[in-house]
Order: sequence, then C-alpha cells, then structure tokens
Amino acid sequence: MADPKFLPKEYLPFLERSPSLGLIGQTPMVRLDLPELADRPELEVYAKIEYFNPGGSIKDRPVFWMLCQAILDGVLTSEKTIIDSSSGNAGIAYAMIGAALGHKVELVVPGNASEERKKRILAHGAKLTFTDPIDGYDEALRTAHRLVDENPDAYFFSDQYANDQNWRAHYYTTGREILEQTQNRVTHFVAGVGTGGTITGSGRRLKEDKPDVDVTLIIPDAFPGIEGLKPLEDPEDIIPDIYDETVVDRKVPVSIDLAYTQCQFLATKGLFVGQSSGAYLHGVREVIKDLDKGVVVTVFSDLGERYFSTGLWGR
Repeated sequence: MADPKFLPKEYLPFLERSPSLGLIGQTPMVRLDLPELADRPELEVYAKIEYFNPGGSIKDRPVFWMLCQAILDGVLTSEKTIIDSSSGNAGIAYAMIGAALGHKVELVVPGNASEERKKRILAHGAKLTFTDPIDGYDEALRTAHRLVDENPDAYFFSDQYANDQNWRAHYYTTGREILEQTQNRVTHFVAGVGTGGTITGSGRRLKEDKPDVDVTLIIPDAFPGIEGLKPLEDPEDIIPDIYDETVVDRKVPVSIDLAYTQCQFLATKGLFVGQSSGAYLHGVREVIKDLDKGVVVTVFSDLGERYFSTGLWGR
C-alpha cells in the first residue's frame, strides 16, 4: 500500500475509491551485481524496480497524479474521455487507472508499439488509435492534439508531455524514495527522457537535497531507437515542455543493440526488464568507469515480457 506521506492529502480518497491504486509507488530497490564492481567495494549500484507497480511500469506514478488532479480541478468529468499519446507504458497506466476511476480512455500510439502493450491496454477496455511508426512518437502526439481540436468537449487531454503533475509525481515519490532507500547517500542518477517526467522530477528532488548529485541522461543514438525514449538531438524532434535540461550533467548515447545486450545480461542475473532498462544499465556502466566510490541509482522502467513480440528476445 502506498505510504500516504508521499501523496497530497487530497489524493487519498481516490485510494478508497479503488484500493488497487494504493499499490502504485514504494517500489523496491535492488543492488546490482556487476563484474566491474568486484574490486571497488566503495562503489554501489542500485536500480528501482518499477515493474512492481500494478500497471507494470514507472508510468503508473505520473498518470495517477495527472488524473487525480484533473478530477479535483473539474477538467476531467464523467462525460469526458481521457485521451493522450503514448509509446505504450503510459497507455497501459491510463487504461488501468482510468478504468479503476470509472472513466473511458482513448490512446494514440505508434503502430509499432509491442503487441503485449496493445493487448494490455485493450484488456482494460480502452480504445486504441494507431499512427504510422515511421513518423515516430511525435506523430502520435500530433494526432492526439488533432482529435482534441476536432471535438474538444468530448475529451480530457492529459498531455503527459506538458503536464506538470507528471514531473511532480517523480519529485514527490520517485526522488524521495531514492533518497530514503539510499539513506541520503545517492551520488549519481541515470535515466532518460520519454516525456521528461522521471529525470526532471527525480533530478530536481535529488539536487534539492544533495546539490552535488550527478544526473546522466541516456539518449538513443538513432531511429527507430529504444521504445519509450526520445532521441532529442534531431532538430525536428518535439522536446517535451516539462523536460528540464538544467538538471542534466552529462549525456550518454546508447544504441538499441547495446540496450538489448544489457537486457540479456540482466536476465542472467534474474532481472527480466525492457529496452529502456537495458539502455540505462549501459549508461550506468559508462558512468562508473571513472568512479572508485559512490552510490549510483537508476530505474528499471518495465518488464521484459512486454517485448516478446519485438527483436529484444531470441537473438
């Protein structure tokens, strides 16, 4: 059950409405057994296991906050359908949490989102609208905007790329949990940008408490890249409004092949994770090359099972 101290008091009634939502957050942290740490006892590496959230990913956190606040603000009413664009994990969170709160949900996703994600979204009763995968995540976002513009009275557009409750969820929960679980010893944080919520919110909270915390941004190095992560370097790429680049101290490019390799390595250690988690582990390994001591934290965003229909497994 989520600890109420991590939630605004006005959100607590939503847990009474659907107790399963109390499972969001308070995810465990596991110390990673990496061969390169064998002779560096003062260097520790940890990952937050975000697939312990009921929707199976880190996206449960911001979606819960965005929908709760929208209901409290009166912009999400029973007559309106929740709509947003997603690469898949946020779509699952919207479908699951929306259903739990009694709202209809429509998601706009690229056609190449994994079959497992699509089936999970449909299982919760949400509607799916697909866009051409060649046009990337940005086309899904543009399509969501167009649907809302065409029928504004029918939709509540959550707009996770521009919704401040997205990064606030990570500021008040993910970042705070990292500080508590490391006993305030965290020295480095590694994450990427899908919407910018995780790295912005967690990064701000960590640096507020510990200004010297080093934040590393993981960037896919080429299209089609890594599911859930934006490359950001393309001049035509839409930069999420909530992304705060000032929290980032360094950037590490990662190829999809490197991300896959790290996922397969983690599977041999008993951790079955998705593509972005593999990318983050590669980033962690780049960061620790120059370290003799410290406490490095990353997030494993979702489950490996979500990618059986992709090229991640069976290579």
